[in-house]
Amino acid sequence: MLPTKTGRTTAELPAFRRAQQRAYACAESVAARLRPGTTEREAARMQLEWLREHGGVNRSRPPLAWFGDRTVLPAPAVLGRTAGLSRTAGLGRTAGLAGCAPPRRLLPTDRKLAAGMPFVLDMAPVLAGRTTVVGYAGCLGPDPVHERLMTDLRAHRELLLRRVRERRTLRELHEEVERLSAVQGYGTPPRTRPLGALLHPVAASPDERGSGPVSRLPPRWSGRYGCRAPDRPPRPGLWVAEPHLWFRGTGAKFAELLVVTDSRDPEQSAFWLDDDLPHVRRWQEEAQAV
Repeated sequence: MLPTKTGRTTAELPAFRRAQQRAYACAESVAARLRPGTTEREAARMQLEWLREHGGVNRSRPPLAWFGDRTVLPAPAVLGRTAGLSRTAGLGRTAGLAGCAPPRRLLPTDRKLAAGMPFVLDMAPVLAGRTTVVGYAGCLGPDPVHERLMTDLRAHRELLLRRVRERRTLRELHEEVERLSAVQGYGTPPRTRPLGALLHPVAASPDERGSGPVSRLPPRWSGRYGCRAPDRPPRPGLWVAEPHLWFRGTGAKFAELLVVTDSRDPEQSAFWLDDDLPHVRRWQEEAQAV
């Protein structure tokens, strides 16, 4: 039940970084195996199997997969509610991972992937005792709209970090992201999309073991999911950033961990946990190609 509190510290950041890297390795592995005819349920199960083989557990929800126009769906971490163990679509216990069920419309379906179709893989596992959240967007073959969405997400990552370092409130962050989306030609999110889908605290897992306060991170922090963005800056701790763009029936996103501290040094007050991630490498390659 959120909000949650934990004893996470800066000394634990390498462990969270390894967990995030491993979760993205799962997403890349599954994405490489997707073929025309693969269903969302099969893609979700592939994630579960990979995580199980690599020591992953799940205390929040099963991995998800969306194809085609379902890639515009909102972040499940915000809309999901605790509903006991999920057995929907053959996920949950049958794969060795316990999870809580997100709303039914977010669960994987029998929709089949086709050439040129976008997809999103979404998971929130606990790996090596550390919680992480990953949103991986891809496309089965070239698609100009998807390519543009992925390229434009870079500005959102840069904007979020800059504004968090300026101690902008969560509400201001959401408003600025909406303005940037409008400038890019995507308009603003529909009213059904929770504001908390953009930036939310990492939910603590029973599998994590805190090690006491170290460095600039306080011994405890808390945060709240919800449809309203509070008029306060993100508190020190680990946050999940999930910028999400879509145009008509094509959506693209990423999800990664942002570290917020109480340091007065702007560069140390907030920073991305890791810059060696698929979407960041993509932007670096695009920059080198120019």
